[in-house]
Amino acid sequence: MGEGEGRSGPILVFDSGVGGLSVLSAIRTRLPDARFVYVADDAAFPYGDWEEAVLCDHIVALMGDLIAAHDPAAIVIACNTASTLVLPSLRERFSVPFVGTVPAIKPAAEQTRSGVVAVLATPGTMKRDYTRDLIRSFAGACHVRLVGAPGLAAEAEALMRGEPVDHGRIAEEIAPCFVEIDGRCTDIVVLACTHYPFLSEVLAGLAQWPVTWLDPAPAIARRVATVVGGAEVAGDAPSFAIFTSGGEPSAGLRALLAKSALIAGNTPAVP
Repeated sequence: MGEGEGRSGPILVFDSGVGGLSVLSAIRTRLPDARFVYVADDAAFPYGDWEEAVLCDHIVALMGDLIAAHDPAAIVIACNTASTLVLPSLRERFSVPFVGTVPAIKPAAEQTRSGVVAVLATPGTMKRDYTRDLIRSFAGACHVRLVGAPGLAAEAEALMRGEPVDHGRIAEEIAPCFVEIDGRCTDIVVLACTHYPFLSEVLAGLAQWPVTWLDPAPAIARRVATVVGGAEVAGDAPSFAIFTSGGEPSAGLRALLAKSALIAGNTPAVP
């Protein structure tokens, strides 16, 4: 029996904001007939400001409510910070299959030609032992520069909501990614936050030299397709998005949701 076989219901995609729409888009390419519930925990955004234990308890409690309300076939934690922190607790407590999002360090190490790689992440993801374990396990022969960008996710959120972004701030936050060691330069930057792919054009325009910006979304989508297996994830009901703040989406965000084939849904109770 496959991992998702025997379970029906939508695929639930969860993030602290709307960055996880980059992952949803990749999954929809693989599973075009699937039904989705997208949950943006914007009431708690950004996760990097939380104490780890409190954040873990918050996500586990919220996930319990979401599972009870929507009975998903699978849940995608489309957030590096949450995945590196809370996946073991979620898998221990709930029987629904979870797919996490972790920094794409292994493929970066396999693809780099210069041996110099940067991992662009939120400070929460950057400081996790999980991230360092990935480097030790898969990128021991590379020079890996961990770059914590405290404001980049918020800039991506602003762009996605149709608001202006601060190019100067973005350039400052990505500058440490560009490293030269003994004539070898960074050639791959791992986008270790699902918000960052939405800034790809801005990042490319501000780069100190051309690099590959490695987006993990296609690999996540492949994993989700495997996990749901023979599950009935299609249906006549529409796919929709939930915002835990209860706030009304802006016109720009509504347009983005429509592009993702989502409608704004009702807000669940937040623990």
